[in-house]
Amino acid sequence: MSSRPRAAWPLVAVFTAGYLAAYLLPTIVGRLSVHLGLSTAQAGLVGSALLLSSATAGFTLAGRVETYGPRRPARIGLVLAVVGYGCAALAGSVPLVVMGAMIGGLGSGTATAVAAAGIAAQLDPHRTSSLGLLSVSATAGALYLTIPHLGGGHRLPFASIALVALLVWPATARLGGVTPTGPAAPVTGRLPHRRSGLVLAGGMLVWSMAQNALWGVSSRIGVSQVGLSEVTIGAVFAAALGAGLLGVMGAGMLGARLGRAVPIGMGTVIIAASIVLSSSAGNLGQFATGEILWNTVYPVVLSYLIGLAASLDVRGRWAVLAGSASSVGVACGPVLGSVLSEQAGYPVMGLILGAVTLLVAAPVTAVALHTGGRPLVPGSVRRRGGAPAALLAVTTGAVPGAVPKLGAPEQAVTEISLPVRRRRPVRAAFRTAGPAGGAGQSNAYASTSDR
Repeated sequence: MSSRPRAAWPLVAVFTAGYLAAYLLPTIVGRLSVHLGLSTAQAGLVGSALLLSSATAGFTLAGRVETYGPRRPARIGLVLAVVGYGCAALAGSVPLVVMGAMIGGLGSGTATAVAAAGIAAQLDPHRTSSLGLLSVSATAGALYLTIPHLGGGHRLPFASIALVALLVWPATARLGGVTPTGPAAPVTGRLPHRRSGLVLAGGMLVWSMAQNALWGVSSRIGVSQVGLSEVTIGAVFAAALGAGLLGVMGAGMLGARLGRAVPIGMGTVIIAASIVLSSSAGNLGQFATGEILWNTVYPVVLSYLIGLAASLDVRGRWAVLAGSASSVGVACGPVLGSVLSEQAGYPVMGLILGAVTLLVAAPVTAVALHTGGRPLVPGSVRRRGGAPAALLAVTTGAVPGAVPKLGAPEQAVTEISLPVRRRRPVRAAFRTAGPAGGAGQSNAYASTSDR
């Protein structure tokens, strides 16, 4: 992306269009199972095909958004989303629905990749990602309140995603076009923080897979195990996503005051407990408590993970790669949840997913401790052989804005060597210092020695 950050709201809009399909996955899987005669595992496979297509688009565009410019791929992604999900909504046969869902998934992944690269170029990636999650949670919550009352079978969820993509189209006019990057710093250069980035991407894959394994079958848990109607389940999901809005707003206000390690680590522990509670629920109270608690904390942790990935590379490559790895985990989630629930039952599935979530919390939190928002504190930036620059700025009354504030992200420093010509001393410039030379001679020696 351009070195000059642009307005955040077009990125938030594109982020919403790209992420909405994953948020509506439970109702998509549930309606495919009920209205097209698919089993739970088969409906989960359709959802996985959609999300794998989305992840493929993300991996393909990683590091290339800067080359193409954000506007063109964002528009291509929205067109694919409108066409693909629109065809899936109009189709009545399973093969056509699957094909349309996969085309729409390519569009969702393209839009998400553009948004992720743009978020990484913002001055505050965590704030922008929080706004994006806030927007997609509000949109999905409104749809969960309305879709159960409108019927329409499998058509309505797909049509809703296509409509949102169509409404987001005008926002792409505010995205930048192709920006010349110059000969320096090629996009294909070595990725910074490769080990931390790989650990984070792998952790997000497993973390997202565990989350979506439950999310993909949550509707079936409510119907089969708890005995709830679709309207009641929709109300529970809407309340859960509404609680998620509060969680994201809280995360946005909290910002980086606690760093990233504490929200990611503690939030993941709470998520694991919520997964176990929701999957073993036997009544409406337990089911609603588990879903609401889980959806309150889940977007909070996700916003910090997105911000952490964005902080690893200002070009947004790690943000796109980690987001695409997360999409692979999201895609595998419905299949994993369907298989585990059919083979072992929902309570055992919850125990397995909770344990996996706890295990992945350790390496991801370690990455947050090691690289997440490395704070600029006195001593982190030093003059060669001198005192910390930030400390000097405080004690010497430097001009405001001349140095970063304490707690700001550390900036990369590049040394530039310049050729220096040494002047040969002029013999006539030296005089004898002392009383015999006079004041003028002494001043001449002093001025010469200062050169």
